[in-house]
Amino acid sequence: MTATRETSHTNTGHGAGPHGGGASILHQPKAVWAVAFASVIAFMGIGLVDPILPAIAEALQASPTQTSLLFTSYLIITGLAMLITSFVSSRIGAKKTLLIGLALIVVFAAFAGAAGSVEAVIGFRGGWGLGNAFFISTALATIVGAASGGASSAIVLYEAALGLGIAIGPLLGGLLGSISWRGPFFGTAVLMAIGFIAIAVLLAKDEKADRTPTRLSAPLRALANPSIRLLAFTALFYNMGFFTLLAYTPFPLGLNAIGLGFTFFGWGMGVAITSVFVAPLLTRRMRRTTALIGALVLLALDLVAGGLLIESTVGLIACIVVGGLMLGVVNTVLTESVMMATDLPRTVASSAYSAVRFLGGAIAPPAAAALAVAVSPGFPMYAAAGSVIVAALFVVIGRKTLRRVDNGGEESELDEAQALSVGEE
Repeated sequence: MTATRETSHTNTGHGAGPHGGGASILHQPKAVWAVAFASVIAFMGIGLVDPILPAIAEALQASPTQTSLLFTSYLIITGLAMLITSFVSSRIGAKKTLLIGLALIVVFAAFAGAAGSVEAVIGFRGGWGLGNAFFISTALATIVGAASGGASSAIVLYEAALGLGIAIGPLLGGLLGSISWRGPFFGTAVLMAIGFIAIAVLLAKDEKADRTPTRLSAPLRALANPSIRLLAFTALFYNMGFFTLLAYTPFPLGLNAIGLGFTFFGWGMGVAITSVFVAPLLTRRMRRTTALIGALVLLALDLVAGGLLIESTVGLIACIVVGGLMLGVVNTVLTESVMMATDLPRTVASSAYSAVRFLGGAIAPPAAAALAVAVSPGFPMYAAAGSVIVAALFVVIGRKTLRRVDNGGEESELDEAQALSVGEE
């Protein structure tokens, strides 16, 4: 049963609420909480290095562009590996795939902490990204499949884990990074080992008879679907804005590790709050595409403000935190949209979409650092705003393609009749 069939919908064509069927997102099986806990730790890895970027640059005598590659290696390997995760998980099962991902993160996070050069840290972050790919795409499908309350409730829970992880990551990175830049890496390795044990104990082994082997080419074939392709490229340009805000702004802020940690903790809390509370409220009252376009436009305006206030520490911090509020809405609505866009297996849809969107995140950090040197410190923020506007235009232009998303995962009889009449003309 796909995610598109599990969500209750209104008859207005607007998105269903996150509590479909009356079930609370807090009443979940232990296995769901185990995966959600591990997801929090996995997403901590995204923002963990943020507060220690200047410290790594100083300790390892690296430039801002070099240190920004810590995001690039992590995200590009995550994106490319997403193309094989559904193939692997459909053959060995979700539990083994999750455990492999967690084990890889433990090993490479520890190696990164022990590294003696920025090049080694960049390489080990790539291995960390490989583990992240196996974990993330499988975790989303596992939570959606096992959670009570329908797909929307599960997605809100997943996004809550994402937001919490993104919030805690910089805070932990700042606190441990104030002792040593190596501390956050070793801390993550320990926490991921705990997550590994939780999933090993609490998540039941899936039955081989329940698996449907997925072809290796399935994610690439999924991108032939107009809805998935449109959402993937929307996310690619959006992620350029996302990771410019995350990976570039620590340098012009000029704060120490603890200061950066608290700044991005506030940013992450903004992501978490709007993911859980605001996004579901919006999609109950308007079409998903409307909510998505509105949040993207507001994010672009926030990035422009960040460029104008690039030399003001207080002003830039405010823009970062406000940006987090917009990011939470976009993250949740995009994830719901991907799960509802087609009848494809969740792991295939998630892998195809994520493979493209993470490439946007991989491009942004070094590009932003280079633009700051070549043009001005504020220019990367303006470029990020332009990228987010491109993402919004994709949704505006492709609104008919996303009709199913606006209908909550179902094609209405009127839409089907219109499609047939167009085909006959």
